[in-house]
Order: sequence, then C-alpha cells, then structure tokens
Amino acid sequence: MASGNKVVWGLSAAAVAAVVILLFVFAGRKTVGQQYTVINPSRGTLVETVSTTGVVEPRNRLKIQPAIAGRVEEVMVQEGEMVEKGRVLALLSSSERAALLDAAKLQGKDEQAYWKSVYRETAVLAPIDGQVIVRSIEPGQTVSASDSLFVLSDRLTVTAFVDETDIGRVQNGQRAVISLDAYPDIRVGGEVSHIYYESHLQNNVSIYFVDVVPDSIPSVYRSGMSANIDIAVRKRQHALLLPRAAVRVSGKRSEVLLEESGGGGSGGRNVAVITGISDDDSIEILGGISDSARVLMPDASFVLPSEKDATNPFMPRRKKKKDS
Repeated sequence: MASGNKVVWGLSAAAVAAVVILLFVFAGRKTVGQQYTVINPSRGTLVETVSTTGVVEPRNRLKIQPAIAGRVEEVMVQEGEMVEKGRVLALLSSSERAALLDAAKLQGKDEQAYWKSVYRETAVLAPIDGQVIVRSIEPGQTVSASDSLFVLSDRLTVTAFVDETDIGRVQNGQRAVISLDAYPDIRVGGEVSHIYYESHLQNNVSIYFVDVVPDSIPSVYRSGMSANIDIAVRKRQHALLLPRAAVRVSGKRSEVLLEESGGGGSGGRNVAVITGISDDDSIEILGGISDSARVLMPDASFVLPSEKDATNPFMPRRKKKKDS
C-alpha cells in the first residue's frame, strides 16, 4: 500500500512540475505580446515542385544467358565496365568440348593443343552498348543454358513514385532535380521522359511510376539506390512574392496584414489577396497589394521574458511597501 502511495505522489509531482513549466512559458509569451516585422514584397522567380521519392534503375536491363551448357573458359569483362555491342564477354566450352579437352590433357600437351585449335570455344557477345552491372560467373564454372551470365544496362535512369493526387500536374519534358539518399550533396538535373498508365498500390496509396532521365550519370550511381526527386511543374518569372508566414489562409480566403499609415509595426489592417503558386518558403501574390505595400509578418522567434516581466505564479510574492 505504501508503495502505491509513493507512485501516486510521484505522478502528482511530475504533473505539477509540467503545469509550472507551461504557465511560465505562456506567461512569458503573453507579457511580450505578438511582435511583427515590416516587409515589402519582392520580385523573383518561383518554381512549384512535386517532391517524391524513387529508385535508380536501368532503363533496359538485359540478362545474358549462354547458348550452350558447358564450362566457362575465360571471362573478358569486369563488373561496372562499359562495353560495345558485339564485344566478347566470355568464352565457353560446350560439355562435349570440355570432356574432350580433359581427355586430351591426359595424352599430353600436343594432343590438347590440337583439339583446342580444331574445336573452338563459343563466344558470349554483348547484344547492346551498355554497362556490365552484374557478373555472375568465374573461369572453370559449369553453367547451364538457363543460367544468367551477365546483366547489361544501356543507361541508368530514375523511376519516381508520384502520388495520384499529384500525377495530374506532371508532364513529359518537365525538368527535375535528383539527389540520392547515399549522396545527398550530389544533385543532378533530369527530365521527365515517360509517365506510366497503370497505377500501383503502395501503403494503401495509388502511385504512378514516372521515368526521369538524368542529364548525366555520376560514377557513384548504382542500380537500386534510393533517390529524391523534385519535379518542376510550374514556374513564374518576375513574380510578386511574400514569405508564406506573411499570408494567412482561411478556407479559400487569403489575407495579409498591412501596416497602418504612421504605425510603428505594431498594428495594421487585414487585406484580402489573390495567391498563385508557392514553394516551401514563398508564395506568389497575383492581386490585392502592390510592390510598395508594407506587410506586417508575425515574428515567430521566441523571446525569453525579462526578469522584471517573468513571474512564477507558484512563488510567494512580497507586498510592496507603501511610501510614507
């Protein structure tokens, strides 16, 4: 029973402490009051983007399988190497040739050399220009006709996963910026090249695959890497801009607080404005104010109350002595 009382008293003490902290914070805010900063709209370029994630993938991914079953005699390429169409990637001996050469080896080097010159290896050729992204064989390995020897990619691209609520704003030819989770400081430009017609369900959300072709392929790019993509869906040049924090949106109505003439930034009047596109920081103003407007933007920074203003309601106060 005593243990239960200790728990109750402990929880009560924690609750009281939390209330004290909250009252102190809100008391400080109330004392300081809402402060504003006077700003003027600016002119600039604004880009509205659709931000999403994706994955680095080969545009054309080809598995290369042998025409015959047998033994790998020689591998001519390394993983990551660029190859041209028709290049020899590997040399194979058919099962019959491998058995014949093994038997000839027991009869001496001359016999083995003779059969090597008469019965040539089978070459595995590259069917396209591309990069070897997978090499799955080594010399001496036995393979069947269904085994994959290499995987070639003609070019790495990025598949973006776009939510169905945003897909209507995405179009072929739009510019994009790509970064990787593994290398966030490397940002590469790209272009939307294809929007898939079939949706896919991910986490109970319908998404569409969108191919974004990078302008260049950095050496650090690898198939399967996670990517972040910002697709520029709309762009405004010489737009009248305000910080998003300066515009108050209520339903379909947007308004700003204008400084009263002769005011010192402490009060103003609400004016309705027409807004356009926006990004994370700024919003376009299409009407309602001019370039010379003096807009009051709430100061979001928190200022600790001064010693004379801050009071703790749980601390006893001394009565001030009256002047005699």
